[in-house]
Amino acid sequence: MAVNPPLYIVDSQQRRAERLTTVLSFINEPYQVLSNQALLQQLTIDSPAVVLLGAIGDTEHADLLLRFPRCAFLLIGEPLTPLLQYPNAVGLLTEPFSYNSLTQLLRDCQQYHRLLPGQRQTETSLKFDGMVGQTEPMQKVRFLISQVAKTDANVLVLGQSGTGKEVVARNIHLLSNRAAGPFVPINCGAIPAELLESELFGHEKGAFTGAISTRKGRFELAQGGTLFLDEIGDMPQPMQVKLLRVLQERIFERVGGSQTIKADVRIIAATHRNLEQMITEGHFREDLFYRLNVFPIETPALSERCDDLPLLIRELLNRQAAGHQGRIRFTERALESLKLHSWPGNVRELANLLERMLIMYPDQVVDVAELPQKYCYLDVDSYQPEYPEALLERDMLNDLFAASADDSEDDSTGISNSNDDKQHSTGSANSSTNGIAVSLPQLSDIPEDGFDLKEYLADLEVQLISNALQHHDYVVARAAEVLGLRRTTLVEKMRKYNLGRDE
Repeated sequence: MAVNPPLYIVDSQQRRAERLTTVLSFINEPYQVLSNQALLQQLTIDSPAVVLLGAIGDTEHADLLLRFPRCAFLLIGEPLTPLLQYPNAVGLLTEPFSYNSLTQLLRDCQQYHRLLPGQRQTETSLKFDGMVGQTEPMQKVRFLISQVAKTDANVLVLGQSGTGKEVVARNIHLLSNRAAGPFVPINCGAIPAELLESELFGHEKGAFTGAISTRKGRFELAQGGTLFLDEIGDMPQPMQVKLLRVLQERIFERVGGSQTIKADVRIIAATHRNLEQMITEGHFREDLFYRLNVFPIETPALSERCDDLPLLIRELLNRQAAGHQGRIRFTERALESLKLHSWPGNVRELANLLERMLIMYPDQVVDVAELPQKYCYLDVDSYQPEYPEALLERDMLNDLFAASADDSEDDSTGISNSNDDKQHSTGSANSSTNGIAVSLPQLSDIPEDGFDLKEYLADLEVQLISNALQHHDYVVARAAEVLGLRRTTLVEKMRKYNLGRDE
């Protein structure tokens, strides 16, 4: 625990200083009365400090405040009122001195030191494991952990499911004086009521049917460390009575045994239930609640700290990458959409979403359009790619000839046509597309010196489009349907080849 900074009184008016020391003694506040020179020596060695500054000798008051910015100064006497312009001049004391006002000013000095930039850095330099987030709710949780960790006080961690209550409990253990001991978790709601006593306290051989050997319980396994009772709100009431006795007397016996065992463990409990409401309804013991609720810590819901989402996502993705599941990145629009979600499942829901995205889009960038519908809160037009005309034409022709081949295969499984056999024997063939006859060259028809395939295919495309338009009286939608094209694609091709009703 942090030690309060020393308190020094410097005032050349001796009788006023004595009256001030009387008030300090009344409120049991330790102090030292120093001369001006002794104060300078002491502050050089021991800073920060609280200085009750009155009349001094040659040293300028302002120079003293500027020289020691980490010290909190309480000014004595109204003549020093102008010095209140300096940030470390916390307040002004005037006679007659009142212990109420002095107590309040000393509290303000304490706050000045607690929130010093260097002091905040010392607190945040503690190594928290898995606690990601820089929002105010998370900073408050880390502060509470740092305050309670060095004690053996019972802690009750409250919060919704999936908010990381066990992570809080583990950090309390890691920052405590019991860090070298074991951290033993047990879910009180996952173990049947008839087995929970044995799980907690252990049993002797033959204590009940199936107890073929002596077995240690979680209290023994956690000796010298921390026992984490998760979902304490689901513990049956008969078991609550036995747990209360252990918390009060710090001793227990194994099931079926008579030997008393000392419980040298630190208790951290957690629940997502409203225990005070359960007490009113008669489902939870009030005396047990007050035994556990010595130091409550409430874990914030993810919806209360949505600004931590980018940091959480990065941390969770790093863990996924360690499992060789690839990586994904989210666009700014996707992150903004995720921040608008209510996250009823909290961090656990976020982890499940990231795993799903990793499976669907490994090593890709995820935008709003790729998110599941329930996470899409932004009305963003998804990018629709446009491809070069030559690529679209080639794709269309491939589909066209594939469709022709399929039609030929279908015809071959139906009624045979003698004219087809005759045409094959003469080295020429006719292909039809939805009723439009097209003459295709056979290998024997190709000149020996070759021909321009690109030009031939373009002419073929013009012929097919023209025939389809004429056949359907230039109704573009119907012609596009017959050709297996999108209407916009057909319009672009008509514009390209200058095909219109006048043609």
